[in-house]
Amino acid sequence: MHRRHALTVLVIGPLISSTATTLAQSSGFDHDYARWDALLKAHVKWLPDGKQSRVNYRGFASERAVLHQVLAQWSEVTPAGFAGFTPEQRMAFLINAYNGFTVELILTQYPNLKSIKDLGSLLRSAWKGKFFSLLGESRNLDWIENEQLRLKFSDPRVHTAINCASIGCPALRPEAFTAGTLNAQLADGMSRFMGDHTRNRYNTESGKLEVSAIFKWFREDFEKGNKGFSRLDDVFAVYADQLTDDSIARAKLASKTVGVVFLDYDWSLNDLGR
Repeated sequence: MHRRHALTVLVIGPLISSTATTLAQSSGFDHDYARWDALLKAHVKWLPDGKQSRVNYRGFASERAVLHQVLAQWSEVTPAGFAGFTPEQRMAFLINAYNGFTVELILTQYPNLKSIKDLGSLLRSAWKGKFFSLLGESRNLDWIENEQLRLKFSDPRVHTAINCASIGCPALRPEAFTAGTLNAQLADGMSRFMGDHTRNRYNTESGKLEVSAIFKWFREDFEKGNKGFSRLDDVFAVYADQLTDDSIARAKLASKTVGVVFLDYDWSLNDLGR
């Protein structure tokens, strides 16, 4: 997420590795992500509004050995094996990998950090440091997001699926992404995010729409004509019901004449314990 932060040197350990025979090699890859799903269900909770979630990093830390096994299995997937996945399987794999390795990145310094941005310096951001192996090479989080998900799938809803361990970010789901549920999960994530009025809302006093900086950083992704969006106004018109309860405001959003203000991004750690 190189445009979501000021330049920040990665200060974590060596590449994650495993000497065990992996699931990917021995019995076929688990596209249901059973163990990752179990970790998420145990340690990620929706807040009462159903729009935001928080992560129990202490809980993840208590099961870090299991997390490492999961990540090691993903690291064992070869480029040839990945090429044999369906497009939906590839996208789900990449989203889960982004979220899983982000949790691991936080755990390298937790609880001694207040933000993911604390894991870097002016020389290299947390998103650019290579600390894991995926598809046969050392990778960083930016590679998954910008060279894979954004470049090869062009679905703007992915920005509500990948989680940057920050309160300002769309919610981390308490479940794994799978090929069979991918479209429904992306649709639900987008709807929840647009209905989260701490991030996206119509201001009746100013008559303007106040939205997440994600729409500024990744505007082009929402204006490529995918999912029916050719302009940002199209996005806000489609989600007018989520953005406001005011019928007059909804009509204005539908007319695509409302001014937009981009909100500051909250980089505080999305920690359940804080």
